Amino acid sequence: MSFLRPLAFTAGLVLAFAAPAATPAKPATKPKPAPIATADLELAHNLGPLGEERLQGVVDRFNRESGRSMKLVRYEKGQQPAVLNLVSRYDMAEVLVQQKKFLPLHDMMTKAGQPLNVDELSADLKAGVLDAKGRLVALPLVYSTPVLFFDKNALRKAKLDPEQPPKTWLEMQGMLDKLQAAGYSCPYTSSWPVWVHIDNVSSLSGAPAMNARGQLTFNGLPQVKHVAMMATWVKAGYFRNFGRRDEASAHFSNGECAMITTDSREATDFRDAQGVELGVTALPFHEDVYGGRQHTLADGASLWSGNGHSPARYKEAAEFVSFLLKPEMQIELVRTFGPLPLTAAARSAAHSKLLKNEDQTLQLAYASINGKGAQPGARVANIDPVRIITDEELEAVWADRKPAKAALDTAVSRGNAVLGAKPGLKRVQPF
Repeated sequence: MSFLRPLAFTAGLVLAFAAPAATPAKPATKPKPAPIATADLELAHNLGPLGEERLQGVVDRFNRESGRSMKLVRYEKGQQPAVLNLVSRYDMAEVLVQQKKFLPLHDMMTKAGQPLNVDELSADLKAGVLDAKGRLVALPLVYSTPVLFFDKNALRKAKLDPEQPPKTWLEMQGMLDKLQAAGYSCPYTSSWPVWVHIDNVSSLSGAPAMNARGQLTFNGLPQVKHVAMMATWVKAGYFRNFGRRDEASAHFSNGECAMITTDSREATDFRDAQGVELGVTALPFHEDVYGGRQHTLADGASLWSGNGHSPARYKEAAEFVSFLLKPEMQIELVRTFGPLPLTAAARSAAHSKLLKNEDQTLQLAYASINGKGAQPGARVANIDPVRIITDEELEAVWADRKPAKAALDTAVSRGNAVLGAKPGLKRVQPF
């Protein structure tokens, strides 16, 4: 039996367990949705103000070079998707449970008569958005992997070598103690707690958060040990949790926190932080796990096509996709958003002076995923009900209401109950 790719695996879980068990008979003919009339080509998104400003710059350039009239609109859950939709990691469930509202990217490009050479895209990224036939269902536009950013000025203040960041969590603990002694009330924080501390710590430890049968398994020894360690860090004042998404990033940018674990693409957000001399290193690992350090995962925002639009709109949308894949635009996207480059040309540019400071972050990110960042396996952070449950249980540990083992056991039990995961249950293939 062949392994389903991450998209298919997650979709199977969401669709198979969110819907009734009975499968309705297929209608003899499938009605086509009526085309949706819009005045301009629309790109929907839910980025924050800074991300929206940067994306507007990309759209403006496309409009100038193509003579088209694309505009940005807000991506709203439950509404009919726009022609193009930039969907974040935490909104993927919306796509996976409403697949009929979306058109696979390869299908859109074919309808528009635009070539789409999948072979040109990075194998580290595209595996997460390929169907079982190797066709691209979405464009992995802003993908990254977690790393550890730190303020070199803070390390100097604590009399630590800023050129020798921690490699392991144990080594990091000693550094956090010195940062606290140097006056930092927030030595360390983290954005995206479930993505970083469940999905990626599990992967780094060689203990995936979910097994091949679709059961959550992130209550094993490596995960319990890690969450228990972080609970002691909370009590000691080493770690502060600011929220479930990227709330912590602002506290690093303003110099309040000395270290943060978050997506590698945030190097672009931190580069202008006042008073912060940015340093970056790979996500730390636990050196006593069996087999040593493994790899982190790649994920992020992807570009999806909405269903039911006119052929003319799809032709315009296909032009925008082709525009994004041009070598000069790939370089510009890396410079602007900081994602892992989609094409070989853009990745090669990461070694040049074109990308300057981002080069180190990108190279660390690629070394961290080690060519395996998009291997099959669902991301807990992409399954909304399970992520919410896991966030609740992590927060209970960090608030000293539960021990780590009990909390992770509960998260896995509650999550599996929501999914209805059972051995051998058939997964559903998207599109």
